[in-house]
Amino acid sequence: MLGIILAGGQGTRLGKLTKTTAKPSVPFGGRYRIIDFTLSNLANSGVNTAGVITQYQPLELNRHIQNGASWGLNERGAGVTILQPYASSEGEKFFEGTAHAIYQNIAYIDSYNPQYLLILSGDHIYKMDYQAMLDYHKAKKASLTVAVMPVAKDEAKRFGIMNTDDTDRIIEFEEKPAKPKSNLASMGIYIFNWPTLKQYLTESYATDGAMEDFGHDVIPAYLTHNEASYAYAFRGYWKDVGTIQSLWEANMEFLNPNNPLNIGNRNWRIFSQNEALPPMFLTKTAKVSGSMIVDGCYVAGAIEHSILSQNVKIGEGSVIKDSMIMPNAVIGKNVTVDHAIVGENAIIGDNGKVVGKPNEISVVGYGEVLGRTEKE
Repeated sequence: MLGIILAGGQGTRLGKLTKTTAKPSVPFGGRYRIIDFTLSNLANSGVNTAGVITQYQPLELNRHIQNGASWGLNERGAGVTILQPYASSEGEKFFEGTAHAIYQNIAYIDSYNPQYLLILSGDHIYKMDYQAMLDYHKAKKASLTVAVMPVAKDEAKRFGIMNTDDTDRIIEFEEKPAKPKSNLASMGIYIFNWPTLKQYLTESYATDGAMEDFGHDVIPAYLTHNEASYAYAFRGYWKDVGTIQSLWEANMEFLNPNNPLNIGNRNWRIFSQNEALPPMFLTKTAKVSGSMIVDGCYVAGAIEHSILSQNVKIGEGSVIKDSMIMPNAVIGKNVTVDHAIVGENAIIGDNGKVVGKPNEISVVGYGEVLGRTEKE
């Protein structure tokens, strides 16, 4: 089975946090980036080879992933290959949708001649054994298996919904229905029999080119042609962090020692590329409670129920509460940060205030400067 991670999304709903970087490379949980969870799932599942399809602002993502060494993937097989959009003979360059991205990379996929193709998103926080999903796919003799997450009925209308029979075979797909018939929401994780999917894509792009997206085009085509399509129910922790609110919520949940994500589980580790940093330094004026502070941080203020990423500096008299501070941010003296996300390399000058609410998170963007700080 070959893995493909779709990591080209612009992430416009994350606003100022993704102006210069792709959504999957946005920092998370103090010492990670969002894509680390998908890459770690591949490594832990024994999926040795993967392509990462990028498009929007891929530089940071490319630097972070490199050849997959931080996840041990370079030692397990062919490793990780960064796949970027290219001009085809027809003059196409950018991907029009998820399925179109796969079509443009048929040559890469065929170079490994996989029997199965695992399609993943690079912007979800979760732990999942893809090998167990493949075992299910084989047992069902499926042509397509879609991972689904049971959600609350009142939330189902926000998702693509898979309606199934009593064998879990998908009999109907509804895209964000007003009145959903079930609560099985697609997670955007698919296992395809590659020869079959390749045939659908090549035939489409030889004629009408209509198969641009998996949810909108490919899955309905599979159901119309009676391909054996099954739903694989996942019941662990899973979070789509595509909005400011959901990103903040996931980071705050990350602080909960009872979080089902169980980040400390040594049997399913989440890996990342972390630089060697000096230990964190807390001055005599620092006060910390219910928070996560990682290496390289300098803290002289009060930190309550917050996450401080690498190389963050907090001045004396400042109070950071219910917030996530991304790497290399500098916060001056007597600053208040409450219910907020502060982006990478941001600077908040002395006496500044960045105050949000539980349902209206305040954001300081990537590299944004608010006020001035004293020169060291």
